[in-house]
Amino acid sequence: MRHRRHQKKGSAKVQADQCSCTSLRKASRRVSQLYDAILAPCGLRTTQRAILNHISRPGTPSVGELAADLVMDRGALAHNLEPLERDGYVRQDVDPRDRRNRVISLTEEGRAKLRESELLWARAQKKFDKAYGSAASAALREALALIASDKFIASFAGRSLAHLVRSL
Repeated sequence: MRHRRHQKKGSAKVQADQCSCTSLRKASRRVSQLYDAILAPCGLRTTQRAILNHISRPGTPSVGELAADLVMDRGALAHNLEPLERDGYVRQDVDPRDRRNRVISLTEEGRAKLRESELLWARAQKKFDKAYGSAASAALREALALIASDKFIASFAGRSLAHLVRSL
């Protein structure tokens, strides 16, 4: 039996299709499904490829830096790093600057896997741009970058929450 909460008359009720968070999550899951299907031949999922791509940038990020770059909490990142480390694509080492932290780097196998995924990812990106429109896709990425930024956090919730979110 399904339970529903009863709302008092006159209370504000937001319909699911009017909730920005729900809409973004649904769209994100759909796009991830589409990209995952195209990436399947190389054995990576969209999240795994994004992690490898971020690690491949110059420098050796700490776990905390990588989590912040990906807008993920450390626990979710650790969960996603496990299969990448198990498969030999990434390595975690003690940070020589601060032995309490770990730094993440790509192995040669990880670099090869990322290269293997490039054409598949480009195909997914091209299909997305064709389906949604190139100009609309560019505008969407710009809007999503703003939403993922610290500037948006500060505007949305004030500085105290922005500091808290960045510290995750």
